[in-house]
Amino acid sequence: METRVDRRNFVKSAAGGLATATALVAAPARDSGGVRLGFIGVGGHGISLVRQALRLDYVAVPAICDITERNLDRALDEVEKSGRTRPEGYSAHEESYLDMVARDDLDGVLIATPWRLHIPMCVAAMRAGKYAATEVGPASSIRECWDLVKAYEETGRPCMLLENHCFDRWNMALLRMVREGVFGELIHCQCGYEHDLRARIVQGKGTGVELPDGGDYRTLQNRKRNADLYPTHGIGPVANWLDIDRGNRFAYLTSTASKSRGLAAWTRDHLGPNSAPAGIDWASGDVVTTVIKCANGETVVASFDTRLPRPYSNMRRLQGTKGIWLQDGDATSLDKSTIHIEGRSPPHKWEPFGPYQEEFEHPLWRRYLQEGVVGGHRGSDFLKVRAFADCVRDGLPTVIDAYDTATWMAISPLSERSIATGSRPVSFPDFTNGNWMYNKPIFGLTDRV
Repeated sequence: METRVDRRNFVKSAAGGLATATALVAAPARDSGGVRLGFIGVGGHGISLVRQALRLDYVAVPAICDITERNLDRALDEVEKSGRTRPEGYSAHEESYLDMVARDDLDGVLIATPWRLHIPMCVAAMRAGKYAATEVGPASSIRECWDLVKAYEETGRPCMLLENHCFDRWNMALLRMVREGVFGELIHCQCGYEHDLRARIVQGKGTGVELPDGGDYRTLQNRKRNADLYPTHGIGPVANWLDIDRGNRFAYLTSTASKSRGLAAWTRDHLGPNSAPAGIDWASGDVVTTVIKCANGETVVASFDTRLPRPYSNMRRLQGTKGIWLQDGDATSLDKSTIHIEGRSPPHKWEPFGPYQEEFEHPLWRRYLQEGVVGGHRGSDFLKVRAFADCVRDGLPTVIDAYDTATWMAISPLSERSIATGSRPVSFPDFTNGNWMYNKPIFGLTDRV
């Protein structure tokens, strides 16, 4: 508990002149010391969030919203089977979530709906006095990113992006290494989301929110937008390493998109040249490359590659004045990462990362390995949900906050603008209004959150 109090005071003092500073340390009212969470959207990712939350014995689930009845019924059953009271379900219409967030027996709301609804639903939850957490995805516009920040500052209710990659074991070990100076002064990072999603994009996922002419919300985004549509898996850990919005910030970016061939070729080969999707003129380029310049001089290259045949990768690189770490190929295997630290590694030789992982294990993961790793995405799904629930319970700022959420998700509309203007540089909004110069890091400061 002492470390949590220290972090609370630390973050409060770092908040500068924000009117929200005092509100952020006031825990919501609740019964019996528990946390009462509601869920909006309980399809594929959403039901996973419910399952992770049910692992926490201090979590109650009074309400769940999903306009797809089969998703809602499955989630209600899961809660009841856990020994908790069956939640009240909301599914009458597309704005039923507004009725749910208005309840006075919810402390926090977790959102896993189609991308375009993430920020509006977070704003609604915050303005209803609840903590908000959302699954990842692109922002639709810079304006809605500002809407999110404005809601946070006006209500004092925190918002957390549920970016599981920030909680990955190796990314947290690297964060510790960065903070201990192992890499020296950071110079350059690479990251990305490289995942063959051709069938998923063209046909949709069968979530109950399919388009009338085939596919779903991800299909529509690829049909209408030429942008990095999934930036946060790559950029989240990098932003933590570089102290973005906490002593550093993204200054501007340039983005370039390749030609679009992959989805049309897959459709022709798998569904036939006369199928309905064969007539789609896809707006998205097959590979989008974004280069970001930071205020402190570092550079970041982010790759978005989901429309061509390829195995999964996050294409990570962390490079400083004292060494470099690389990860490509199988991102779930520690022995696929390599490292070179000057003065420690053999000259001009790569080393496997495994021994470094053990030496610099983050305290959160050291504890987690002792407790037993559970949940999906290598255990990071549970960690992100637990971090959110703990912050709600203790009345703390979330470890990935509204400024992080706005900044990371803004890469999508900013890249879209750069591509549309011939890869011109586009400035990042300063969502912190200058407080990035004074804010201190908050992610990964304890062995819990």
